[in-house]
Amino acid sequence: MTAVTGNPAFATRTGGARQLAGTGALLRLALRRDRVMMPVWVFVVSVMVLSMPGSLESVYGTAAERADAMESMNANSSMRAMYGPVFGDSIGALSAWRIGVYAGVLAAVMSLIIVVRHTREEEETGRQEMVSAAMVGRRAPLTAALLAAFVANTAVALLITAGMAGQGAGGALALGLGVAGTGMLFATMAAIGAQLTESARLAKGLTSAVLGTAFVLKAAGDAGTQGGSSALTWVSPLGWLENIRAYAGERWWVVLLVAAAIVAQGAVAYDLAGRRDVGMSFLPTRPGPATGRLATAGALAWRLQRGSVLGWTLGFLAAGVVFGGMVDGAADIVGDNENTRDIIERMGGQAGLTDAFLATMVGMLGMIASLYVVASVLRLHGEETSQRAEPVLANAVGRLQWAGGHLVIAFGGALVLMLVGGLGLALGYGQDFAPVLGACLVQVAAIWVLGGLAVLLVGAFPKAAVGAWG
Repeated sequence: MTAVTGNPAFATRTGGARQLAGTGALLRLALRRDRVMMPVWVFVVSVMVLSMPGSLESVYGTAAERADAMESMNANSSMRAMYGPVFGDSIGALSAWRIGVYAGVLAAVMSLIIVVRHTREEEETGRQEMVSAAMVGRRAPLTAALLAAFVANTAVALLITAGMAGQGAGGALALGLGVAGTGMLFATMAAIGAQLTESARLAKGLTSAVLGTAFVLKAAGDAGTQGGSSALTWVSPLGWLENIRAYAGERWWVVLLVAAAIVAQGAVAYDLAGRRDVGMSFLPTRPGPATGRLATAGALAWRLQRGSVLGWTLGFLAAGVVFGGMVDGAADIVGDNENTRDIIERMGGQAGLTDAFLATMVGMLGMIASLYVVASVLRLHGEETSQRAEPVLANAVGRLQWAGGHLVIAFGGALVLMLVGGLGLALGYGQDFAPVLGACLVQVAAIWVLGGLAVLLVGAFPKAAVGAWG
């Protein structure tokens, strides 16, 4: 016993402030590992926000047009559900309305990926156990992961604040802090998920489910009220982001509310991290023998991905219904702005405004479905790097058979998503199913091409597999 308690490595991990020993080295390692992924995420989130003022100025060039647009959009419950209420008619306020929440969603996804990658994924692969055997504190890995997320979100905040300053310094700062704060809010939430679950996949899934629920609550609350004052909106962290009201009389106390939630969730994550051993979790996988239904590679692939497929399917159905409900109000949204009418009609070729709006929504569903197929294909790479594929391939299962099971789920799932999304569009629109479903099926070929490129990267260049997201 004396020899164990006198071990310096053990003392480093458990003794007071020394629980953070090695944080700097782990942070540098995390930033080095994410030297490509992190700048790409920061660039995408920032550019998405910074490109919005120019786009809106070309559409709503006068104050009268912006005021008309604000009135039309606030009167449309479907638009409020998608983007929230409009709090001001300036270019800055319209930009924050149009893209603020979605930038926050992307910042949240970026943050949860970073945190889970450097916490639970490290434990799952066994690297964390080797690190913990050195002079590294017990809570150093979690601290380094949160600091890495903080670096990324700080970069986002600085770029948004600097780029939007031309629309007003106060509004730019509020928008930058709101987007970055949302990212850090879900970073700490992912840190909690990493303590609760025993795999990176479950940690990401749990945090993503919370993010999806937050969006649904915000959408439901905003659809019911025009001022963002619904209780459902305030339950959602994404509702906090829109209620900061950048460029429309900023509410700085909401920024403090976000900061308080970040600190509270971080404290919970730190407490949980101190109560478990490396590799353990508070929600262990249910024990028990495999059933006969898992006798094939395809059945195993379905078992691993069925939760993801179900979640995506429900999301596409809900999105389709919402998009379909917006179609009849397309003309009201555009109002008398001829420039906007011309732009939307050009996006739909020679069709009318309603058909063009439908085509735009179908294209959006197609882009989202491409994210699913890439993520599903990359599960192959994840199974290999986590060494879960090794015992499967050690049996009488060929590599092509093993990969084929996952690819059927990926490519077949994309087809199902577009069909379900088209069904939702038709239900929300209240018109014939055939034309809408046909338009959705046209998108499938392009989605499969993107999936094929992801398969090529996984098979031929596995170290560059993450490039499939590009």
